[in-house]
Amino acid sequence: MLSDKIFLIGFMGSGKSTHGKKLAKLLNKPFIDLDNYIEKKEEMTVDQIFTTKGEEYFREKESEYLKQVIARYPQSVISLGGGTPCFNNNITQILKTGTAIYIEMPADSLHYRLTQSENKRPLLKDKSLEEGLEFIKDLLRRREQFYLQAQLTINGINLTAEKLKEALSLYSASH
Repeated sequence: MLSDKIFLIGFMGSGKSTHGKKLAKLLNKPFIDLDNYIEKKEEMTVDQIFTTKGEEYFREKESEYLKQVIARYPQSVISLGGGTPCFNNNITQILKTGTAIYIEMPADSLHYRLTQSENKRPLLKDKSLEEGLEFIKDLLRRREQFYLQAQLTINGINLTAEKLKEALSLYSASH
């Protein structure tokens, strides 16, 4: 039986939002991007929240809004921020209420995507290319212990929503 809630987790730039929208359409479920949800509620961008109120404030609000989204959207595909599973015991909440899929990608691929993206990430601004790659490697190393708790891990290179749906179906059939 396919889980009511599907959480996409992974590092920034791994394609959680892009694939989440497409997967939600394939499964005929609403799509929620937690970062967008936070921005609407706070009436400022994630970058502005980090800059004006700090990461600790952001992480508290992120946990609060995660609980809201879980309660308000019983059938949904939810794209989480890269740090969401890593703070305030959010990973436990995620695993308890749905199926988490870790979109896994190597640091160099993430670095390439993030440096090519028009959407500049708050954690990477003010870093040279070399500093950015080292930062990604280090942060990925620290976050992976949370990401790897997901019920499913899927390679993010050449990933499609169809591949995600197929992996979910196989997982659901075996559980």
